Parts: sequence; C-alpha cells; structure tokens
Amino acid sequence: MATTRPKSLTLRSYQVGFGDCFLLTFHYGGKTGDRHLLMDFGSTGQPKGAGENLMLRVAQDIKKQCGGKLHAVVATHRHKDHISGFATNKKKTASGDIIASCKPDVVLQPWTEHPKAKVDATSAPSLTDKQSFVSALGDMHAISAAVLVEAERRKSMLGAALFRELSFIGEDNLSNLSAVENLMTMGKKNFYLNFGSKSGLEKVLPGVTTKVLGPPTVAQSKEIRIQRSKDEDEFWMFQAMANQFAIRRNAAPLPKAKTYSATNQPPFTRWFIKRMRSIRGEQLLGIVRALDKVMNNTSLILLFEINKTKLLFPGDAQIENWSYALSKPAIKRLLAKVNVYKVGHHGSRNATPKTLWNGFDNRLSKKGKKGDLKTFVSTMPGKHGKASSHTEVPRKTLVDALKSDSEFHTTEDLKQKNKDMTVNGCRFEGTLCIACEIKF
Repeated sequence: MATTRPKSLTLRSYQVGFGDCFLLTFHYGGKTGDRHLLMDFGSTGQPKGAGENLMLRVAQDIKKQCGGKLHAVVATHRHKDHISGFATNKKKTASGDIIASCKPDVVLQPWTEHPKAKVDATSAPSLTDKQSFVSALGDMHAISAAVLVEAERRKSMLGAALFRELSFIGEDNLSNLSAVENLMTMGKKNFYLNFGSKSGLEKVLPGVTTKVLGPPTVAQSKEIRIQRSKDEDEFWMFQAMANQFAIRRNAAPLPKAKTYSATNQPPFTRWFIKRMRSIRGEQLLGIVRALDKVMNNTSLILLFEINKTKLLFPGDAQIENWSYALSKPAIKRLLAKVNVYKVGHHGSRNATPKTLWNGFDNRLSKKGKKGDLKTFVSTMPGKHGKASSHTEVPRKTLVDALKSDSEFHTTEDLKQKNKDMTVNGCRFEGTLCIACEIKF
C-alpha cells in the first residue's frame, strides 16, 4: 500500500547568485517513492568563482537529484532572476531544455501569466479590470527595454553606479520570452493561481496541503497595482514620449537659436546641464523601480502543510501582495505556525513585513531554545540597492534578525572552501547547493 504522507523533505538551495532556485524532494517511501518540486530557476548575477556555465551545471544537478523526473515546477513570477534558467536554445542544450526533459506533471504560475489573460494593450478600450492589469504588465517589458536603450546612450553622463542599477533592474524586467514559452509547454498541465485557488498539487503531492496565499486578483485587492498611475495609459504614454524625446535628442528644438557643442559649453550653463542629466537618470530609475515593484506583487505565495509542519515560499511578494493575506485572521493564525520560511525577495526590506515576521510563533525569542524556525535565503550582496539609503539587498537589519531569531541558511555561505561539509545541520554539496533534511 502506498504511503499517503511524506515522512521527510530534502530542501536544496542552489547557488545561482542573485536569484532563486529551490528543489524540494518529498520522501514518501513505499510505492510512492520520492516526489520532486522545483521552485524557480533564475539569476541576474553570479558570484565570483562560480565558474563557467553555472546555470547549466545547476540544471544538470537538478536532473540528477530527481532521477530525470520532476513532478512539479513553480515559477513564482516573471522576473529574470526567477525564470531565466528555464530559457532554451535551438540545439536543445540549454538549462531550460534540461528542465523540460524532466517532463513535469504540472507547472504552477500566478494568474497574471494565463495566456487568455494576455490582451494586447493597444486593443479595444473595453478591457476588463483583470485584462487591463495584465496587458499593462506586458507593456512593462517594452518600457524596460526602452529604458535600457536610453541608459546605454546616456552611460557616460549617468555615472557608473546609476548605470549599473538601471541596467540591473531594467534587465530583470525584460520579457524572458524563451523561458516564458518553455514554462507554457513543458508540463502536462498548467495552473494559474491566485489567493484561495486550488494549487494543482493535490494529486502530485499526496498528503501535502498547499494553500495559495497570493497574489490576489485585482478584483480581490487593488493594492497589488499600487505603483501604477490612476490613469495607467497616461503613465505608460509618459515614458514612451520621454524615450522618443531621448531618441530624437539631435533635433534642434529652436532651429534659429545659437547652439554650442558638448565640449564647448558656456561656463554659466554647465551646472544646469549636469543637473538636468542627473534628473533624467533619477526619473529613469524611479520608473524601473516602479515596474519592478508591480511585477514582484504578482508573485505566488505558497504555504505547504505536512502533518504539523508548515513551509512558506513567498517568491518576491512585497507588502501590497502580502496585505490581502495578512488581513485575514485565519491566515494569520496559519502563518504563526510556520516552521520553514524562504525569505522573500532575496532579503530585501519590503518583502518580509514586520506583521509577518513578528507573528511567527516559532522564533527563538518567543520559544527560546525550543524555537523551531528555519529560514533560507538565496541572495548575493552588492547587486541591488545601497546601504547608505538602507535599501541594500540583503538588508542588514533583516539578516541580523534572521540570524538571531532562527536557524538561518544563506547561499552566501556557499564559498569555494565549503566542499562536501556539514554546517548547522545542513550539507554543503560542493559549492553548488545547501541540502537540508526536514522531518515531519
């Protein structure tokens, strides 16, 4: 007779630099055997010493660990640092091709990825609220591409630091078309989820209760679109017009006026010109940050329950996404009992709300040595935000809290010297991943 509930779980946190990649192997025993779920696979920056073809090596190890069969793939949202590893190539040799060859039974994504919800943003004005929001998400990719073009043209005047930040956030918001198409076709069945919907994992993971806590639909909560203008078309048009202006920068605004070359500016105009260039860079950064936040707020939030053990995987969900679930007393009571927390958005300050963190009953400060909270973060410092403005990722104050109040694990510890060793009860499998055993 098949075992109907897993006895334990191996949680592998892969080293992908700035990105997420987690392989969950549920150990059932008996005829059911092991069931494997891949949660995200992407990167926007790799650590020094990672070597060549890191994502390909990660994909090969995933296939090895799951014996060539994935039962489920979860892509929490469309950002490059969560799905770029699913990209394919014509030779069928890319990391995404390897994952697809594992023939997952189901692929889970947020409701915003549903193909029928992808309405062209320029079509009839009678779009539904849901369709309007999704089509605006599609527009974001075009806007990000336009920002990157303008940033490249203005590279010398923006300065190295601002250019790096613009490029990093802008690239993360590009469409990742190959990966998106692979996710749509690799599984036997696709599920597009929102708060309260069935997960699609009921048959794939017997004995595991999976609750979908986010994202809400726009009908459930308008807060997920908080960063968008009240008149969304005007917001997108503003950026498009601004970029057109940048592209046409050689056109003379006043044809009969006296002009000066870039190297022969009157002294009294130099401060003004420098300030105007700075303002434009700040505008571009503000736009891509807004786009980044909206996309993060489409992230899936999944809570797995096995026996009395609860595991929380919120992708990059930020406060506007979280607020709907946290407004429900019954959900807050469930979250209070979390034993394993995948730290949101690589340890950023706005993805672990204090209401959520302070509500965890299993923190050490609440239960002392009997505390049973394990936290995992996949991250890479120096890629996002600044310590001077308290926006660095991972955020130091959050990391300090995680270290002092939980059994904390980070992919930052996967350094060259950590080869096949055990740290804090978890195995370091070379420099590729941290493998932790969780018993139920």
